[in-house]
Amino acid sequence: MVTVELRQIDVPLGQSLLLRDVSWAEFEAILAELGNHRSTRIAYDEGFLEIMAPLPEHEYFKQSISTAIEDMAEVLEQDYECYGSTTWRRKAKQAGIEPDNCFYFQNEALVRGKLEFDLDRDPPPDLALEVDLTSKSLDRFAIYARLGVPEIWCYDSGVLTIYLLEEGRYVTSDQSQVFPTLDIRALPQLIESQRSAGRLALRRAVREWVKGQV
Repeated sequence: MVTVELRQIDVPLGQSLLLRDVSWAEFEAILAELGNHRSTRIAYDEGFLEIMAPLPEHEYFKQSISTAIEDMAEVLEQDYECYGSTTWRRKAKQAGIEPDNCFYFQNEALVRGKLEFDLDRDPPPDLALEVDLTSKSLDRFAIYARLGVPEIWCYDSGVLTIYLLEEGRYVTSDQSQVFPTLDIRALPQLIESQRSAGRLALRRAVREWVKGQV
């Protein structure tokens, strides 16, 4: 048997590594060895473990959409909690994932200020963000479904698609449950129109866009 340590593995930007036959105990040991201060993202699905290294383009749109979500919430005076790429996992479901970002809205009061979570007792995030600019091997929707995340926004090549969890599977929707009054699918065009103007200009544009719809 050949043993390879994680420090020997280098995942190129924009690519992913898929490991098979990884037990839950091994998954948790790998998480501990990788630590929190890293640029990679992981997903675990019944023995399969994927380690991904995002591109700068991926990070740009992740941050732009995430900041827009916070600006929209503040204009609409909606309380929220943001937990970034927290590792969400449930041993009973053999599922674990690190979203590009995640938020609590409907269940914000239940988790306000919490620093530790157990999805056997705590609700999962109300909204997860996935930016699909890198190659992902695992079916992340199946993982999110087993964790019970009710809404996913998936950005890919200028298109933002809303998925809602219904009877254990995700279906596309024209409307977000978090922001039902806003045309969320217009966000990519707004972000692109302000890309060369800078972050402050984008944030002002998002806030004015929200006010215009309200």
